[in-house]
Amino acid sequence: MSIETAPNPSAKRDHGGNLSAAIKTYGGQRDTWIDLSTGINPAPYPVQGISHSDWSALPDRTEQEALLQAARIFWNVPDEAAILAAPGASALIAAIPALAEPAQVEITPPTYNEHAAAFRARGWHVKETGLCPARVLVHPNNPDGRLWAPQDASAPLTVIDESFCDVCPEHSLIAQSAIKGRVILKSFGKFWGLAGLRLGFAIGDSDLIMRLAEWQGPWAVSGPALRIGERALRDLAWAETTRVRLAQDAQRLDQLICSKGGALVGGTDLFRLYEVDDSTYWQDRLAQAHIWSRVFPYSKTYLRLGLPAQNDWSRLEAAL
Repeated sequence: MSIETAPNPSAKRDHGGNLSAAIKTYGGQRDTWIDLSTGINPAPYPVQGISHSDWSALPDRTEQEALLQAARIFWNVPDEAAILAAPGASALIAAIPALAEPAQVEITPPTYNEHAAAFRARGWHVKETGLCPARVLVHPNNPDGRLWAPQDASAPLTVIDESFCDVCPEHSLIAQSAIKGRVILKSFGKFWGLAGLRLGFAIGDSDLIMRLAEWQGPWAVSGPALRIGERALRDLAWAETTRVRLAQDAQRLDQLICSKGGALVGGTDLFRLYEVDDSTYWQDRLAQAHIWSRVFPYSKTYLRLGLPAQNDWSRLEAAL
């Protein structure tokens, strides 16, 4: 039996990265904390060569096209699919529900809660199971790392959020992006570690992508984001080296947490989800050492950790 979730305007949307709340409770300064509450690469792509004109001039159309071409090549996008760059995947998540008349959308929990919030804000009813006119697949899923199969993308409007898929590109569903009603989201902030740059992509059905482009206007992505994004997407050597490092660090984190009594539930090479005896206790214990983690309102035992930077491992080990 499916479960229909009614809109709840007062519901708090909980996220990682709320470090200011941790500081308010546990003290310290932002630069003395280790924030493991997100799934952002702790060794970001190096930012270099940004000129004064990149900041002072309106974004250039030629540079926009160069970025989109780099994205098409990096993600092996089918020729028939369209690509749109946007100021972060979140902006696209908020806009996508307007692509169809409000009805029912299937979003299987647990998953990233902004999708359900965005659909509800547009008048949709969110269901956990059952055939619906729309469906959202977070692939791999946040927080448990679940991977979806091509046959799961069966709704007339199917949104596939691949924000964390760059650590496992062999599992991407990008081959489906040209199918009518498909929209695939890519996030630049996670794998490349530059969340503050605010850069994301929608790839898919050309009619839907064109509508999203019309809504966001001509200069949605900043000049620095265009320049940095193109350079990073063309740097295949950095991407390959980074995947190897992230996989090694994810395994190291598993060994550490499991040796302290946690059990691996899932995740990706950018974040790990563990079962612990009391997640609130674990979060408090880490926070006393100014290390911030992620717990979930729907579970008393789930603890999610991002990867530490190379010089932060000793502090995490000492805190545990």
